[in-house]
Amino acid sequence: MSRRPSPAEGAMSAWTTRRWLRVGVSVTLSVLTVLGALGIWAMWRTSQLTNEIIDRRTPALIASIRLEEALVNQETGIRGYGLSGSEDFLAPYRQGVADERSALRKLKPLLKGDAGGLKDLADVQALAGTWHERIARPVSTAAPSDVVDAAEKRTTEGKATFDRLRTAMTRQQAHLQDRRTEVSRELRAAMTVRNWMFTGIAVVIVLVTVLIFEGLRRGITAPLTRLGSSARDVAQGRFDRSLDGAGPADLRRLAADVDLMRRRLVAELQSSEESRRLLDEQAADLKRSNTELEQFAYVASHDLQEPLRKVSSFTQLLQRRYGGQLDERADQYIDFAVDGANRMQILINDLLAFSRVGRVHNDHRTVDLQSVLDSALGNLSVAIEESGTEITSDPLPTIAGDTTQLTMLWQNLLSNAIKFRSPERTPRIHISAAVVDDVWQFAVSDNGIGIAPEFQQKVFILFQRLHTKDAYPGTGIGLAMCKKIVEFHDGTITIDPDHQPGTRVVFTLPVATKGPTVPEGETQP
Repeated sequence: MSRRPSPAEGAMSAWTTRRWLRVGVSVTLSVLTVLGALGIWAMWRTSQLTNEIIDRRTPALIASIRLEEALVNQETGIRGYGLSGSEDFLAPYRQGVADERSALRKLKPLLKGDAGGLKDLADVQALAGTWHERIARPVSTAAPSDVVDAAEKRTTEGKATFDRLRTAMTRQQAHLQDRRTEVSRELRAAMTVRNWMFTGIAVVIVLVTVLIFEGLRRGITAPLTRLGSSARDVAQGRFDRSLDGAGPADLRRLAADVDLMRRRLVAELQSSEESRRLLDEQAADLKRSNTELEQFAYVASHDLQEPLRKVSSFTQLLQRRYGGQLDERADQYIDFAVDGANRMQILINDLLAFSRVGRVHNDHRTVDLQSVLDSALGNLSVAIEESGTEITSDPLPTIAGDTTQLTMLWQNLLSNAIKFRSPERTPRIHISAAVVDDVWQFAVSDNGIGIAPEFQQKVFILFQRLHTKDAYPGTGIGLAMCKKIVEFHDGTITIDPDHQPGTRVVFTLPVATKGPTVPEGETQP
């Protein structure tokens, strides 16, 4: 039986990564602040005790020792002067007096705030004053002839007084040494506390670092790693793999959102698979239908050729033999029949050529477009000469394509430009070529009558005519065939709406790349 989580555990399970990090950082900073404050206090205390030893206790002890040496030098000088009467012994005495004053000037400030030390110093000064007044001063001021008698009278008193003074100085130095030893002990204790504090800080930092890394690993890195592994499995096609979340609440929500996305992708994939299956079926049906239609158009146009030739031949024969022998209406009917048969034959030939694009002519080779253009110009030489059209061209590249289809492309575009010339100006046609966005862009520009903007897309539709057959002959298949040829070569074709006057037909063809193309004149295996 599983344990039910406590209210506190339930509340913590709702914590996000940001909240966990905020709480963790706050606790860590609090602990480090407390330890840092204790460490700073320990350093301050150590520094304070060190300064007290160096700047106060040790100098005070040294000054007390120098005070004792000064008094001993004075006592030695007085005793030697009293025994010998030689004034040379007064020199150590006078130097000792000066050293005593110097030692007292240094010692008094160092004992400030130390009641016991000031009391010891007062005792020493009192005994030293008594010794000076009773012994040292009378002896030092006596004449050399009288000093021996004066010294002998004060020998016992002087010895007793100076012994008391020496005892007081010894006591003072012992107290100063005890205080210095006590401060040193406190310093060692403070240094121990400081070292333990810094050791504790280091240990806490290490523990916090370990806890942070472990917390990040368990709470963030490991859940994200598992989530990433599951996501990669899903990306590789294992859509049945559920994405279970762990760690903080926001990571669990993220896992739930990703899993929801996975379920939606599975549903969409199933739907798209069904749609793709239906599209494949429809595409197969459409391809079969197009194939049948192309085959039908080819067969129909091919099979219509023979009876149409008979109709055309006999109507022309009827026109030649009986033309002018019947009435005017009969001649008109015969002309209508001949014209209809001829136009029907042209239409069937155009339909037959249109159905063959991409089906019969499908031999991709390395094609020199300049040679192809020259061939198309040769085919149109009569129309060019009769219309007086001036045709110029940029240097044309070599591409991969079908020579027959590309010849038909140039021929249809140029014949349209010649056919729809303006009677008000000399017909001029220019063919340009340039590489734009890694494809060849060609343009056939003329100064003819142009195409109205509303018809610039319709002209590429099969059997679309903008003029009557009496004004401009044709079947309306030319530009539709151009569009089919260009798209068969993976290109696009449009009318430039900004070109004035006339029309500019712009089409693209791929740049020739290394591939399975066959140089013109060779046979493709």
